[in-house]
Amino acid sequence: MSGHSHWAGIKHRKGINDAKRAKVFTKLARPITIAAKEGGGNPETNFKLRLAIDKARQYNMPRENIDRAIERGTGGGKDGIQIDELVYEGFLPCRQAGGPGNVALIIKASTENKNRTVSEVKSILTKGGGKFVPTGSVSFLFTEVGEIALEVQKEKLETAELSAIEAGAEDTEYDEAENILFVYTPISTLQTTQESLAKSGYTITSASIVYRPTERIALSDTDRANYESLLEKLNDHDDVDAVYDNAG
Repeated sequence: MSGHSHWAGIKHRKGINDAKRAKVFTKLARPITIAAKEGGGNPETNFKLRLAIDKARQYNMPRENIDRAIERGTGGGKDGIQIDELVYEGFLPCRQAGGPGNVALIIKASTENKNRTVSEVKSILTKGGGKFVPTGSVSFLFTEVGEIALEVQKEKLETAELSAIEAGAEDTEYDEAENILFVYTPISTLQTTQESLAKSGYTITSASIVYRPTERIALSDTDRANYESLLEKLNDHDDVDAVYDNAG
């Protein structure tokens, strides 16, 4: 579903083949390391770490890989490599019904070499017809919120939406093609809302902190094809963890 992170529905759209599995595990390990470094290695007391571990488990990441990533973050690793979490901004010019417009992009990355990563992300954007812009140029078009994805059949959508509101949700969106209800909460109540929905018996496919667009723009078929090509190249980059956009 456009506007959501790269990870939101990938599990439902396609499986991960063996050739991509190592790259995916590397991408999943870095947020675990960063979360462990920031808040300690216990997921019971470090919610950000728990979210990162839960995401890794969705893709069957081996326990030893998870433990190694935690150890790296808490200082027990032997390599001593510093991993930084970065947020870049960009846009892709396009046309809308009312005239020229832009697809706004928030790109989250984690890297051991900031100079290399920023150079390569800039190159991907430029070659794809986009522009790399300073911090604050497009982020005002997004709100950072908690996002919980639930598996919900359409006939049970109304009940699920009511349950989400009772659990603390501020808004919901339904992806009918994937049968996924996206539940949005303030970051401060993401954990309690997730726990409440889990206790109510809902199948939670992901829970994370995301950049949600305040409005979405409609793209022509040509512009959508161009954007999807750019999005694929960004997501294929080893250091890019997630891409958020305002494409409708």
